[in-house]
Amino acid sequence: MPSTTRTPFTAVSTPDRTSFDTEIPLSPLVSYLPAPTRVIRDGARPKLPRTLHKVLATTKEAIYDNRGMLLVAAAQLFFSLMNVWVKKLNSLDPPVPAFELIFVRMSITWVCCITYMFIAKVPDPILGPKGVRLLLVARGFFGFFGLFGVYYSLQYLSLSDATVLTFLAPMCTAISGAVLLHEPFSWREALAGLASLFGVVLIARPQFLFGKQHHATPLTDIGHVVEVARRAAEEMAAVTPAQRVGAVGVALLGVLGATGAYTTIRAVGKRAHPLHNLVSFSSQCVIVATVAMIVMRTPVVVPMRWDWLLMLLLIGIFGFIAQVLLTMGLQRETAGRGTMAVYVQIIFATIFERVFFHSSPSVLSVIGTLIILTSAIYVALIKARTHSGKRSGAESPAASDDPSVEEGLLANHAEDSLQESKDVELTSIAVAPPQTFEGDGIETHVLKT
Repeated sequence: MPSTTRTPFTAVSTPDRTSFDTEIPLSPLVSYLPAPTRVIRDGARPKLPRTLHKVLATTKEAIYDNRGMLLVAAAQLFFSLMNVWVKKLNSLDPPVPAFELIFVRMSITWVCCITYMFIAKVPDPILGPKGVRLLLVARGFFGFFGLFGVYYSLQYLSLSDATVLTFLAPMCTAISGAVLLHEPFSWREALAGLASLFGVVLIARPQFLFGKQHHATPLTDIGHVVEVARRAAEEMAAVTPAQRVGAVGVALLGVLGATGAYTTIRAVGKRAHPLHNLVSFSSQCVIVATVAMIVMRTPVVVPMRWDWLLMLLLIGIFGFIAQVLLTMGLQRETAGRGTMAVYVQIIFATIFERVFFHSSPSVLSVIGTLIILTSAIYVALIKARTHSGKRSGAESPAASDDPSVEEGLLANHAEDSLQESKDVELTSIAVAPPQTFEGDGIETHVLKT
């Protein structure tokens, strides 16, 4: 029987130091194992806090769901910036006529559109795609009548009255989109549109409701483009009731023109490039403005100072950017929700009046601004909540009332439990130590399981 006595091990030539530096080479039998490091996969980023990540995800989702409204709202910002320089040009002596401003603005828009489409090689830059050419012509036609209704009505109406009538266009556009294009338009959006229109009334304070008041004129898209016409009307004799009724009718015709322009943009949709809409609109406006100046024998005012020329250039550039953003927004959003953002223009106008012309808004203007902002945010939240509800319903089939779904889930759970039990049985096999039998000098090892 083998001996079980063990001889203690004694180390030979043990180093007399306890600290080792790099000068002492390691034994070739010793392998160096580096400390484990965290492996970051390609494209992986450190995790953000759960609350911050949720807020960022919700914000990104809300921006994507309301990108059409945001583009239209951005267009109103550039419209208001354009009107700032229009008002400054109207303060010159002599002031720049309204039709000359339209000619300059639309000429710059047309040149920018054609130049970009030729450089980007957009097909059919003049007439547009074959399937939507009639709609593009209709967009320019309706857009012209929208401008004409505003210009004519301001000869006999106050600017505040004309502003309120013009802002009827978003609500009419929502109704036409629902009737003609079969787009969704809920009663909540309708109430928000009426609330926004009420906010416009509080800011503009038309004479037929508030009487004649002296307050700052808002820098809306129609406000100071036609301030020359309004000044000329003030110098004329008192407006008769018949003229006023006729001006209201023409203003409503302008509302129908703006409604038709917005609706045709939605009807064209993404079948045409956004600049195709602008080419048709700007070309028709340039032709009509030129004919009107010739017929009315309107003198052309040429600014002689470089800063006046810069203002004219800014008017054209800001107007071009605003029209592009407006068209892109209406291509991505329904007519009802997209035109809701048009009301934001009067808010930008009030802010720029304060910044550039030091005009303080009244209490009613502040209340109207809050109403418009609240309505726009409410409409945006309605869509965000609707989309999240649809996604949650699509991603949680277990919440369905179908009993077959529940039976399938239970069956899958039973199969998983059975597979787990088999895996446990296979991994629980213990290997016993070998037993040794001695006989005739032969050791036999038996392995038991």
